[in-house]
Amino acid sequence: MTKSITWVGLDAHKRSISVAQLLPGRRQAVEWEVPNERAAVKRLARKLEREASGEVRCCYEAGPCGYTLQRQLMDAGIVCEVVAPSLIPVKPGEHIKTDRRDARKLAEISRAGLLTEVHPPSEDEEAARDLCRCREDAVEDVARCRHRLLKMLLRRGLVFGVGKRAWTRAHREWLRSIRFERVADQAVYEDYLLAITQVEERIKALDERIATLATEEPYRAPVGWLRCFRGIDTITAMTLVAELHDFRRFGSPRELIAYLGLVPKEHSSSDRTRRGSITKAGNSHVRRVLVESAWHYRHPPGIGETLRRRRQGQPPRAIAIADKAQQRLCRRFRRLIERGKPNNKAAIAVARELAGLYLERDGRAVEGCMRG
Repeated sequence: MTKSITWVGLDAHKRSISVAQLLPGRRQAVEWEVPNERAAVKRLARKLEREASGEVRCCYEAGPCGYTLQRQLMDAGIVCEVVAPSLIPVKPGEHIKTDRRDARKLAEISRAGLLTEVHPPSEDEEAARDLCRCREDAVEDVARCRHRLLKMLLRRGLVFGVGKRAWTRAHREWLRSIRFERVADQAVYEDYLLAITQVEERIKALDERIATLATEEPYRAPVGWLRCFRGIDTITAMTLVAELHDFRRFGSPRELIAYLGLVPKEHSSSDRTRRGSITKAGNSHVRRVLVESAWHYRHPPGIGETLRRRRQGQPPRAIAIADKAQQRLCRRFRRLIERGKPNNKAAIAVARELAGLYLERDGRAVEGCMRG
């Protein structure tokens, strides 16, 4: 079966694609280069089908080119996989890297079955994911704009007050009352204030679009279930659903936790066991929102008015799982602190357990049994 497969490695860039073709029964790859254009990709698909004696399987690394090439080849009837770059085997002695070598290496390793495929999202799923990431970028932008403004005021000796929180209503009124004698200082100050206002309006508009998308199919049910959990509202729930696409692709909670990089590094040999910090592999966006949600469990269990409103109309089974999770995770956080663990390590441990407590399988919310 494997002998009749033609393996093709693609090194895709913005303007060109390096192609390495391993025909059945041959050890030497046939190499060439094509432009990264839709018409050229169609011609490439026809050429691969014409020269192959059986099935054709292509692969390329996940990167800035996204999944467009994969979709174009799949539409042309060619099997194409997008593989994880960080999991491609690397020889320690290799110090030469070119596009042709990379394409040939992908074809050879793909034939050996040593590549890890990335789960490709659909176009709708990718659009929802990019919307959530756009909002995340806007939040980073507003933080940068605020830092520029506050540091400019600090250089002028203007500080809101010791122990007072910034960006409250009182702080904003104080900002509006500031005037500078020099025209240049006032121009810089007003420009920084305008940048903050613009980005904050962007965030409000993105929040409304995400909230609207969360009420539509196929996001309404999973987002509603996730919002039953403490520390998970619409933005966090949409980030989880949009980034993970489908919980059912994970066979167990442990697979999901490892994918999110919430498991510790390990370098053990013989009778010596050495574990370090978490791997931080996989999806950093999901890992970030899970850790943010985990901090809510440092407080005693309770159902506030906001959480009660979020749970209205949701299935009793989802609410029961969320209640059980709250009791368990609050107890877990408290015990870790009592054992002398730092707060940040306790939050990571709770985030790891929270990731294993909710999975989507066969359209139902189920509890994952995850230990440690």
